Amino acid sequence: MVLDLPKGTTLETTNALGQEIASYLRHVPEVKSTEVYAGTAAPFNFNGLVRHYFMRSGPNVADVQVNLLSKGDRSRQSHAIAVAVRPGIDSISLRYGASAKVAEIPPGPPVLSTLVAEVYAVDDSTRLEAARQVKRVFETTPGVVDVDWTIDAPEQQRTFRVDRVRAAEVGASVEQITQTLYLALSGASAGITSSATAREGVAIVPRLPLEQRSSIDALLALPIATAAGPQPLARFVSVVPGTIESTRIRKDLRPAIYVTGDVAGQIESPVYAILSMNRKLDLIRVNGAQIARYNAVQPDRLTETAIKWDGEWQVTIEVFRDLGLAFAIVLVLIYALVVGWFQSFTVPLVIMAPIPLTLIGILPGHAITGAFFTATSMIGMIALAGIIVRNSILLVDFIQLAEARGRPLREAVLEAGAVRFRPIALTAAAVVIGGLVMVLDPIFQGLAVALMSGAVVATLLTMIVVPILYWELRRREPQLAGARSELSAHSAHSVLNSTQDSENV
Repeated sequence: MVLDLPKGTTLETTNALGQEIASYLRHVPEVKSTEVYAGTAAPFNFNGLVRHYFMRSGPNVADVQVNLLSKGDRSRQSHAIAVAVRPGIDSISLRYGASAKVAEIPPGPPVLSTLVAEVYAVDDSTRLEAARQVKRVFETTPGVVDVDWTIDAPEQQRTFRVDRVRAAEVGASVEQITQTLYLALSGASAGITSSATAREGVAIVPRLPLEQRSSIDALLALPIATAAGPQPLARFVSVVPGTIESTRIRKDLRPAIYVTGDVAGQIESPVYAILSMNRKLDLIRVNGAQIARYNAVQPDRLTETAIKWDGEWQVTIEVFRDLGLAFAIVLVLIYALVVGWFQSFTVPLVIMAPIPLTLIGILPGHAITGAFFTATSMIGMIALAGIIVRNSILLVDFIQLAEARGRPLREAVLEAGAVRFRPIALTAAAVVIGGLVMVLDPIFQGLAVALMSGAVVATLLTMIVVPILYWELRRREPQLAGARSELSAHSAHSVLNSTQDSENV
């Protein structure tokens, strides 16, 4: 659990939030233990490496590490447990005004968050208003959770401004006053002592107690050593109230505001969440202008108000784009190989016709099993294309060999389906058995479902579609040959008439 409270929150409040969440989690049956890290990040792990959680520090941040029972001692998977505890975590965090994120391990692709919207605009006020509208859309979209943005809550600041004239009158320097105030607030190491509970020495750091460090009046009463004797700090300084400026983030030297979120619920794919949020963003106007949206590139104009979808959506676009290009190249190579083998430009089209039929099995297979169509599903679809083409080649090659032995086309087609059914069915069965090993794996489930469902359905359709298409192709060849002959005769007759007319002229 990654907890972010408003800046200015005391470490005690942050620790209280972490302890309350840890107490809530310890009542979950599958939770073995919890660890609370207030004011600092949890120990370095892969999750922190990918999403930079290990860089978090300050009195307003906390991590709650949750250790689950062994997978053999519980029935629910870690993801199901995370989804179940999220409402309780959010209700506790809401009372503290904190932002809570349930960071599962492993975290997935190396992105800032599952959903990331980069907000751009011509000036700070327009950018802030656009980001506020986008954040509201995130919060009101079902299934979108752990919403946060990179705008810090206003934090009060007190500046102690030294009156140099008064300090000089009594012989106190600005450096002396600053050093005294620093020692009172932060302290300095005065030595090292041993401890029975620590392997190394513990530093001795004297400073004011917390109740005095948190009070402006107590700080102003600090004695400052001068030539005329100790003088209170209030005599030399004036307190100027102010507000700390929010953190400014830039991407490629352009100011931006990040709005982040995660997905949880029945639909846990960022694609559906972004499509739903796009419909809401169509109705929003900032300074009378619509918020433009980009998917793969940043806005090219500095004057427009726009967002760029990043996070897992960006990774999804790039992966499916590259896999789609690879699939197209595979189809061209398969076509070239089959043309070279059968010495025909039309027969390979018959052989490759069952490739689109794999979708008839792949898409319903994902819907029935509840698996998402992922990049591994696309890999399975590409691999399945080679398997299906191999089955089609078995049928067509057998038909042509039977015709070469003098069998009629009709008998050759029927015999090919009967004889080649066994090896084709065994190939599909081998694919299904191999896919069973991966069907429960959360990463390769899409690959297994694509191979299994696509192989079964496409194999059955191949036994029907390929013989029929080849039959139709061969049956129409005499008609096409006759049409070509008539066209050639007509062309020759026209040329002859033209020659005779020329001679008459």
